Amino acid sequence: MKRFLYNRTLLIIIGIGLFASLIIAGQRYFVESENMQVDLAVDYQSIVDLAEREGLEFDDVLKMTKEAGITSLAIYDSTLEKLARAGKIFTIAGSDILANYQTGTLTNELWRQTIEFDLIAPNRVYVIGGDLDSYYDTKEALYQRLGEDRVKIFSVGGIEVIEVKAQFGELMKMPLGLPRDEMNKARAAGFMILARPMNFRKCTGENVQFFFDRIEHYPISEIVFDGPEVIGASNFLDLTAENMIRRKITFGVIEHFTQLQFYPQLGMEYLAEKIGKDKVARLYAIPKDEQPKLLMPAAVNRWSTTDRERNIRINLLRIYEKTEHEMTLLETNMKYFREVHDVLAKDGFTFGKASTFENYYPNVILRALVIIGVTAAGVLYLSLISRRLNRNRKLQLQLFAILAVLATVPILMDAGGKVRILAAFFSANLFPALAIIWQLDLLRVIQYRVRIQNRSMRLKDNLSTFQVIWISGFALLITGIMSMTGAAYLSGALSDVSYFLEFEIFRGIKLTFILPLILVAVAFLQRFNVVDELRKNVPAIQQIKELLDKSISVKVFLALMIVIGAFVVLIARSGHTSGMPVSGLEIKIRALLEQIFYARPRSKEIFFGHPAFMLAFAAFLKKFPKMICFVLIMAATIGQSSMVETFAHMRTPIFMSLMRGIDGLIPGAIIGAVLIVCLQIFSRQIKKE
Repeated sequence: MKRFLYNRTLLIIIGIGLFASLIIAGQRYFVESENMQVDLAVDYQSIVDLAEREGLEFDDVLKMTKEAGITSLAIYDSTLEKLARAGKIFTIAGSDILANYQTGTLTNELWRQTIEFDLIAPNRVYVIGGDLDSYYDTKEALYQRLGEDRVKIFSVGGIEVIEVKAQFGELMKMPLGLPRDEMNKARAAGFMILARPMNFRKCTGENVQFFFDRIEHYPISEIVFDGPEVIGASNFLDLTAENMIRRKITFGVIEHFTQLQFYPQLGMEYLAEKIGKDKVARLYAIPKDEQPKLLMPAAVNRWSTTDRERNIRINLLRIYEKTEHEMTLLETNMKYFREVHDVLAKDGFTFGKASTFENYYPNVILRALVIIGVTAAGVLYLSLISRRLNRNRKLQLQLFAILAVLATVPILMDAGGKVRILAAFFSANLFPALAIIWQLDLLRVIQYRVRIQNRSMRLKDNLSTFQVIWISGFALLITGIMSMTGAAYLSGALSDVSYFLEFEIFRGIKLTFILPLILVAVAFLQRFNVVDELRKNVPAIQQIKELLDKSISVKVFLALMIVIGAFVVLIARSGHTSGMPVSGLEIKIRALLEQIFYARPRSKEIFFGHPAFMLAFAAFLKKFPKMICFVLIMAATIGQSSMVETFAHMRTPIFMSLMRGIDGLIPGAIIGAVLIVCLQIFSRQIKKE
């Protein structure tokens, strides 16, 4: 048997890189553990609607909302339509005033005189105050939005009237700024204010300053811009940033409905860079069309999962429109608010202004060591699939030195963003493959009685079921630990605040399910002959050619189609944008696993990859045909690569990703043990027959 040797120099370099990765991981853990304060917010208008529908005083409902744990009220720009509905402002088209005059329904003599003096134009809009504060807010906003040439003030019987040159429908929906009366109410009730302003059309510096002057003396928790632009986009973003920095206001970015990155807003990334990523928090709201379908316990659990796993720190809650059993609408929603608050408190969160990450970027020397370690792992893999390279240690080190210099120089120059992404990509693919390959080489040593350090290693042929389970489980644990080396490297390559907030993301997740299979398959075929086990050391390419030339039966073809179909589904289900539906049964299983474990294990690990690993090891120990071993090893590789790929979601705290991998190993091993027992029983039955 020809052995593949492991270059000790490369292994030492990988160890040094791992040490640097673990230092970065420790720093990341402390950065994440300091970011544990959540802002629980609900729309101001939702509380108004709730009070009106229940026939209660608004102040009383505000008090109950505060007692239920809500910390901020989200206040949006007012509109003439909204103000008219509340009876605070009255708006009428000039053509309607003239129509009332002509039909005799306009009885106010002062208004009739205004028409007779030709002061009313049919293509103008007229705004009259009901509430004095709202009127002044509206007049100020109209001047800002439209300019003095389109806004004119005149008096009718001592009452101010605003004449506006605008189309009536558009004017009614025009954003007029955050209303002071709502902000005063929120402040008086003890709430902070989650500001949700819209940008101005053809925004000027004066417009930007107008907005910030209006919110000057109010307790603003965060600003989360409404609509497709941030205020100041795109020519006055520096002024917006200057105002936010001076007032120490947190910038909230809205998570996309796919739960990947953000709802796109013009100027968002530039503003985040200007104010600093340490002043940015992520907001999530359950989609409007989805919440009615969720039972309250599911919605509450959604918030727990969201905040723990995706670094969401601004929770914008929607009210329920239907009542729970034997409860009023008010009681239903107060229960919802309280339960969300309580489950998050149980998870260790505090409440108030959303906390943010510190502006964390690891030391470049540590990062460079990580990159060097990944390079060493790449050369090591090449040496484990090429017999010629494996025998030439000098060539391995030369190749490593060239690649390491090329990869490290950009990092030391405090650049190298693409190098980091490549390092993370190779970490996610190489280390699970190396872990599996090491186990394959160990199995070859055991099976062929190769002498290592003058000791013969060979297992008995008549291993008991318990021994097979124990050895397979121990091998799974060791392989999992080795695969986690890749997770540490991946995290070390990417860890910084931009990735924590998802301004940057790891791309190529779907490929990380495919490439490790290819890497392991090549190594497997270099070590074993799956076509004819009597022939030794048949090159991988030759085996592939022989496999392609083989004739297969219809049932084998159908089995292959089933396997390929399952693999396609597995790949399609990864990520957030595949559109592949999740069955109701799987949703229930996921909910159960979330209740049992600290972090829900991935289905592809607990139900597929880890049990397959146990069966693969048992198949080797029991000397099953190598084709069966090959298929099981491929399935086992999916489980190992999935453990590492979990860490590619950099928004998820590193401790939770670690626990997700650990939580998957134990039940996966138990399922594998059960399958080994079933296999042993089946084998004995076959022998008897």
